[in-house]
Amino acid sequence: MQNKHSILIIGIGNPYRGDDAVGLRIAQDVKKKTPDHVNVIEQSGEGISLMDSWKDSDAVILIDAVHSGAQPGTIHRFDVHTQTIPTKFFHYSTHAFGVAEAIELARALKQLPQNLIVYGIEGKCFEAGIGLSLEVEKSAQEVVKRVQQDIHNCSPRKYTEHH
Repeated sequence: MQNKHSILIIGIGNPYRGDDAVGLRIAQDVKKKTPDHVNVIEQSGEGISLMDSWKDSDAVILIDAVHSGAQPGTIHRFDVHTQTIPTKFFHYSTHAFGVAEAIELARALKQLPQNLIVYGIEGKCFEAGIGLSLEVEKSAQEVVKRVQQDIHNCSPRKYTEHH
């Protein structure tokens, strides 16, 4: 039987397209500080693969670069059960079926995790190259802190209340 993790962190991005790597960078930083019940993975953002990866998790935190026209470094946070994800945010994805589409298909199929939070960090440069812009680097550090808090808030409670 597969070991089920109650919390899954998914960092999304392309390490060779500037700020598009921010989800991967945050996942790597979070992974260094996570408890055993948290699984941290990195993905390219292909929709079917995302849906497959979160199917055994109670809570998922997904992190990706976005391009909505806001100031570079702006942090967007969505609770998928109360908000829809604007597809224009993931405009720079190389996948026709990406993050927003995967979330909405999973919603339609009633296959969303119990909790699904999406962080989008507004990118500045999506050109070929390695490294984050200063604005995105600063926001990445803030999102690591916020994800740590989300992990704490989503962590399993003691099962002594309802026995």
